[in-house]
Amino acid sequence: MTALTTPHIDVHRAGDRLKTKIPWLDSKHSFSFGHHYDPDNTHHGLLLVNNDDTVQPGQGFDTHPHKDMEIVTWVLRGSLVHQDSIGHSGVIYPGLAQRMSAGTGILHSEKNDSWRLEGDEHSDPVHFVQMWVVPDEAGIAPGYEQLEIDAELLSGALVPVASGMREHRDHAAIRIHNKHASLHVARLQPGKPVRVPEALFVHVFVARGTAEMEGVGTIYEGDAVRLSTSGGQTLSTDSAAEVLIWEMHARIGN
Repeated sequence: MTALTTPHIDVHRAGDRLKTKIPWLDSKHSFSFGHHYDPDNTHHGLLLVNNDDTVQPGQGFDTHPHKDMEIVTWVLRGSLVHQDSIGHSGVIYPGLAQRMSAGTGILHSEKNDSWRLEGDEHSDPVHFVQMWVVPDEAGIAPGYEQLEIDAELLSGALVPVASGMREHRDHAAIRIHNKHASLHVARLQPGKPVRVPEALFVHVFVARGTAEMEGVGTIYEGDAVRLSTSGGQTLSTDSAAEVLIWEMHARIGN
């Protein structure tokens, strides 16, 4: 377990993120990613990647490998087709929690689902956030899990979505292979504030809308707040917002 540190709150604004923009992809990186490298911004706690991606119809990430990583994908708008080398395929859409464990090695692709059920082609982009955390141990068997939780999110409460923590074992929608980390999601509603979990490391990301965070002020779409040895603040909204919160009780290298 990581030793306690001095409480600290660090706000990272949406416009300051590293960016990859090509004809079919608009990707904004909260941390160093690919050829974008900043030695002072490689991770927070156990979270290595928080990519805010928009992919155009008929386009996407061709088959590529991953190893020893827990990858959680959260779709905000549109739908994303997943296929992998261990036989899983399907469509990920808003309200569906999805996790892929790369383990000893896996190949997968992610494409904009550019065909509707009735067979008509559409021109809608897919907007999603992909997050990577390190597993407790290397060399586990690759795996995949998904579960629809749209109904639970309607309450506006903070919902445990992906967790390896004992406290959330019976409540989280899907499991990740790290006993020190949990992802929570809330679709905030006016008059229904939520409380940020207390942990050694917390990452609060505003995926959609605008929120008010106690002690911080207004945080806008794409903004992130990184907390160390902190938490307990209230999050609220006057309109609507969707927030993704990682609660982490360890960090990489410990």
